[in-house]
Amino acid sequence: MRRRKLLANLAVTAAAAVGAPILPTGKTPAAEAAVGEVLVARVRDAMLGLHADTAVPPPTVLRTDLARAFTDFHACQYSSLAIRLPRLMYAAHARAAGDDAVDDGLLAHSYLLATRMLIKLDEQQLGWMAADRARQAAEAAGEPLLVAEAARQLAVLARKADWHEQALSIALAAADHPSLHGGDPALAAQRGLLIQSAAYTAARAGDAVGMRELTGEAAAIAKELGPAAVLRDHGGGFSPTTVQLHLVSAENSAGDPTAALAAAKAVAPGSLPSTERRARYYTDVATAFARSGRRDECIRALLAAEHHAPEETHARPAVKSLVSGLLVSGRTTTELRGLAARVGVLT
Repeated sequence: MRRRKLLANLAVTAAAAVGAPILPTGKTPAAEAAVGEVLVARVRDAMLGLHADTAVPPPTVLRTDLARAFTDFHACQYSSLAIRLPRLMYAAHARAAGDDAVDDGLLAHSYLLATRMLIKLDEQQLGWMAADRARQAAEAAGEPLLVAEAARQLAVLARKADWHEQALSIALAAADHPSLHGGDPALAAQRGLLIQSAAYTAARAGDAVGMRELTGEAAAIAKELGPAAVLRDHGGGFSPTTVQLHLVSAENSAGDPTAALAAAKAVAPGSLPSTERRARYYTDVATAFARSGRRDECIRALLAAEHHAPEETHARPAVKSLVSGLLVSGRTTTELRGLAARVGVLT
């Protein structure tokens, strides 16, 4: 009884510390801004094996839950994902540990999705843990696509840690692996995603020429595959349009917002495969406008991102950073102050 009371008190204290509502009685702006923190906390607890005393549904139900978790992610429905993804992780662990366990990649899929979410929310420490578990689970499942996607996530984390040489090595070695060569379009798409990731790393390392060469390689693969997005659940899909979207981010990272905006003009947001990708587009455009000193256009782009994906826009650290910069760098407007309140940035 004493331990349960202590845990309850700690939960209340932690919720108050991050400004999260203790009772789910409705969403204030502060509560919406805290959705990402709730999601991270629940994924962390799932990774630590806390509160895992739940019944494990049959495999067919788990596959349906996985599909719904991907749908939540693509739709930027963080509140729903905060319930569904940790529950899926608990069940996948329990099933993998069972006497009659069949490794069908469910655990790897769950951890890959968790890794992408943690990277998006800039939770690198947990991201490394999730990515390594995803790698181990993918290798146990023996599925080349899952192994390659785990390598891509590790490369992203290495890039975010400024380990550019290592990030390039991980991504390009995985792209060259014999398991990704063959006639299956999914294998080619995964190879393209890895090369695309390497291009972004080259940009972060200051090698704009290398970035554009690698982007050209990825674009050539996408052109061969055709206009439809392949591997929607791996990296947000791979197509000529998504390669172009990635170029917007890469040009921003290379320090050329003018080139980023030029690349953005070639992207029709409505042709992107998900709400998550459209939110990425508008956030990248906002970043380019901010770096060009075009404040009003930056705010409009952020409001467009919020319109498409409010929970993502309110939770992402990248957006909070942009809004904070706008607040201190020039005049504030009613629109900017309202956006700042909704993303949880003090004005």
